[in-house]
Amino acid sequence: MIEPSERSILLARMEVAQAETQRHLGIIERQIAARAERLTVTERAKRRQHGRSASSWTTADERLLQEHVAGLTLARHGEIDALTRKLDRQEKALAEFRSRLRVSAARR
Repeated sequence: MIEPSERSILLARMEVAQAETQRHLGIIERQIAARAERLTVTERAKRRQHGRSASSWTTADERLLQEHVAGLTLARHGEIDALTRKLDRQEKALAEFRSRLRVSAARR
């Protein structure tokens, strides 16, 4: 049987690993969003010239941004899917570990 101190250490390690996976997934999402915005701004600047009084963001620009996000997400779908599956496995393992040890998520 696992000692209480070992249980808490194991639970903490599992939670840290899950948080790291979530953080990595968040980094990828922010990278995609930032890259899509840079691509959109660059394309927009090449397509038209406007003065300072012109609108800075149009619905066409928003559509272009969403197209870039979709394309970049598709390009990295393998990495995103792998991290999502890993996160699901980690969540299930944590839930099972907590239920076996009768530890609630609120007691952390």
